[in-house]
Amino acid sequence: MRFSVPLSAAKNYFLGFAVACIFLGSGLYFFNTDKTDEKAPLTFLESLETENLTTKKVSLTKFNPNDLDEQQWINLGFSERQVATILKYKSVVGGNFSSKEQFRKCYAISEEKYMELEPYLLLPDHAKKSNSYQNYVRSYSSGRTYYSAATSPKKGLSIPGKFDPDAYSINDFINLGFTEKQAISILKYKNYLGGSFISKEKFKECYIISEENYRKLAPYLLLPETASGNSFEKKTFPSQTSSHEKPAVTYSQFDPNTTNLEGWKNLGFSEKQAQVIINYRDKNLKGSFKSLEDIARCFVISAEKFEQLKPYIILNSQNLNNRNLPNPPVTINSPPPYQNAKSPGNDETKTDFTKTDLNKITFKQLIEFGFDEKSAASYIGFRNKLGGFVSARQIVDTYNIDRDLAEKLIATAPLSTDNIPKYALMDAPESWLKSHPYFKYYADKIIYYRISYSDEKKFFRTMNIKPEAEQNMRLYLK
Repeated sequence: MRFSVPLSAAKNYFLGFAVACIFLGSGLYFFNTDKTDEKAPLTFLESLETENLTTKKVSLTKFNPNDLDEQQWINLGFSERQVATILKYKSVVGGNFSSKEQFRKCYAISEEKYMELEPYLLLPDHAKKSNSYQNYVRSYSSGRTYYSAATSPKKGLSIPGKFDPDAYSINDFINLGFTEKQAISILKYKNYLGGSFISKEKFKECYIISEENYRKLAPYLLLPETASGNSFEKKTFPSQTSSHEKPAVTYSQFDPNTTNLEGWKNLGFSEKQAQVIINYRDKNLKGSFKSLEDIARCFVISAEKFEQLKPYIILNSQNLNNRNLPNPPVTINSPPPYQNAKSPGNDETKTDFTKTDLNKITFKQLIEFGFDEKSAASYIGFRNKLGGFVSARQIVDTYNIDRDLAEKLIATAPLSTDNIPKYALMDAPESWLKSHPYFKYYADKIIYYRISYSDEKKFFRTMNIKPEAEQNMRLYLK
């Protein structure tokens, strides 16, 4: 049996399908044409470039971008969003653009816009390189880590002309180009010297004034080049070299055990120095110099001064009761030979080294023990610089000495340290610090440290002193 679909029904199905397609196509067409065309979204940089390109041209004059406010940036042709980005970038780089190169790196400014503005920017092409890191490294390597910020000014010096640094206040030094911390330290140093820098030489020794800054300041300082012999005395003790700068002295034979205050002054010492020599003789040596080495060890008598006095020294124990008469100067045509306290009739006897103090043994006795002249001279010279040996190790470590013979001497002779001058670190004389072999390389640090701080216990830890150097220093500290 054949199944047949009526023609009218098939026709209706076809027409319905066609109409549905027409409606669907019309709807889609109407929906698309009703919306405005939308392009793909731009990236942030593309949008900035578009805004830069679409902004209108403005007439430009030279300007400093650090001085512009928000409205002035807009007047230059930037959008509000660009201006906000520029101002934020400026705050990130420290609040100011330091160079054209830095300004150019702002990502809100297109290359085309920068090329347009570049001829009018009142900025250097490149920022000056900072030396702060190099200064830190240099300070650290030389043991000045804690002080590097105070030794390197952040800005250059502004010198108005010739000036007297003694009359300068903290604000004056700040205006000169130093930081407030530096200015305070400079004035502390001046007060330490007694309220005056005295000379350019003393001004240069201020620990926080670098060599470069001193060279810039030196031509403008209203100070003498060096201090005169009587113009300056240390805060804690007079200079050892002050006697050299005084007028020439006419020497005569004298017994240091009978010479009083006026007698020492006649020999070219200041009153304070003369008093120290007398105190050293009467208190430390219990009333008398026993040998030339006792005199040479007195730290206010420099090596040069001792050599000048040596030919005229007469040690005579019979004169100990005649200390009230000053020694009048008498002109001597030729230096007299050194006269020992021994009577002329006594024959020289061999030294008993078991009773000879290592801090009092003489050059001749060292030769007698077996040392050559070079070793004996090194022994005496190093002992005088130290002010006396404190440990036997120092004798063995003496430069140019025969170590085997030195160990034999140490095993034979006693070592007395009762008369060795020792000081507290905060009170040690500056001249002693700068001349003592164990302290002279750290003298400036110690001087600055103690005028700025009062805690001695933290010194060695703060100053990064090598353990071996610290061990040597402590031998001569109270």
